[in-house]
Amino acid sequence: MKKGIHPEWYKDAKIKVNGKTVMVVGSTVKEMNVEVWSGNHPFFTGQELIVDVDNRVNAFYKKLEKANPSYVKKNKIKAKQKKDKNNTSPANLTLKDMLAKFK
Repeated sequence: MKKGIHPEWYKDAKIKVNGKTVMVVGSTVKEMNVEVWSGNHPFFTGQELIVDVDNRVNAFYKKLEKANPSYVKKNKIKAKQKKDKNNTSPANLTLKDMLAKFK
């Protein structure tokens, strides 16, 4: 290998978030400051945050309902039917469904 062409390797490079060291890795940089990492990202933590600024989603649905009330009503009925179909409580199961569980 040629000497002097490769960067210096640090085995104990520190990854910092908000000034706090969160992990130590190998890198060509001694210290890295990051804003997002797996410990605070919603995808990895499972804490999804949906931001609805100025209630825009509900405003859209209100406009849609004014423009085409039958469309919204039909979709509400479909959603209710789908929910009922997915409801597998013992009271809603048929004999065929119960027997299928035992196979």
